[in-house]
Amino acid sequence: MTITLNNRTETIDADKLSVSELLNYKNFTFKLLLVKLNGNLIKKDKFSETIINDDDKVDVIHMISGG
Repeated sequence: MTITLNNRTETIDADKLSVSELLNYKNFTFKLLLVKLNGNLIKKDKFSETIINDDDKVDVIHMISGG
């Protein structure tokens, strides 16, 4: 499957996978992440049930707090 991840083309050896599986596969370990799938914000509690398919666009954003 081919997806666009953070504006880069990625080829993944799977037909589909969940947002959680993608984050693990790509080693995103930061605690505060926002994920958009095809422009739609995905809630963290839906990561394991939200499926990414071929040609989808995924944006993973690291949230950083500061003052």
